[in-house]
Amino acid sequence: MGDPDDPAVCSAKGCQRTAAWELRWNNPRLHTPERRKIWLACEEHRESLGDFLGSRGFLRDVVPH
Repeated sequence: MGDPDDPAVCSAKGCQRTAAWELRWNNPRLHTPERRKIWLACEEHRESLGDFLGSRGFLRDVVPH
């Protein structure tokens, strides 16, 4: 996912913290079942980003980054 020397940043709007989690998701209307898009999350935003994706039925997995 990009330059290995460049730390991954949380996907939450305005957050610049280093990501600790990968929230793997897909939109079943747009993506094939096996496709996974990834949002990165810091510890603080893991739950809120997961809730956002989960409420839409998009969240598939949460794994350490």
